[in-house]
Formats: sequence, structure tokens, C-alpha cells
Amino acid sequence: MEKITKKELAEVLVEKYGYTKKEAGEVITTLFDTISEKLAAGVMTDISGFGKFVVKTRNPRIGINPATGEKIEIAAVKAPGFKASKALKEAVK
Repeated sequence: MEKITKKELAEVLVEKYGYTKKEAGEVITTLFDTISEKLAAGVMTDISGFGKFVVKTRNPRIGINPATGEKIEIAAVKAPGFKASKALKEAVK
């Protein structure tokens, strides 16, 4: 599976819109920083035609330490989640 990096995304902005490499890098960084900050504040971020970034809460649960077999309590945690839009799902098909 291939991957794309932030640098490669910035290069697309340079080629498509004529940004400088520095400006394009700042745009990409600002975008991801803003999404991260909003999620940290508990705010859902909805990007039309792409998807929704949300904060999911995992409930506390009882687990087992595999080394000792002892039952331990695993605390509730918050984790980022993503739900693809219908348009993105169709584009991937």
C-alpha cells in the first residue's frame, strides 16, 4: 500500500495553485493543527465531501494481565475517530 506525506500534499498545492513550498507547508500544517486542536477541545470537525473527525470515548473495562492472570481495571479513554462521507466512500469504491 502506498502512502502520501505532508510534504507530498504540500507539493500538490505548489503545482496546482502556485504556492511557494513554504506557504504550502504552512497551509497543510495549519489544517492538521486546527483539526487536532478542535478534537482536543471535544469539537467535531466536519469537512463536507470528505468526512467527520470526532472524539470517541471508550468505556472503562476489566482486563487481564497476561503475565500474571490478574484482573485489572482499564480506565476510560478518549480517542480520535473518523467517519468517511458518502462521497468519499463512493470515490474509494
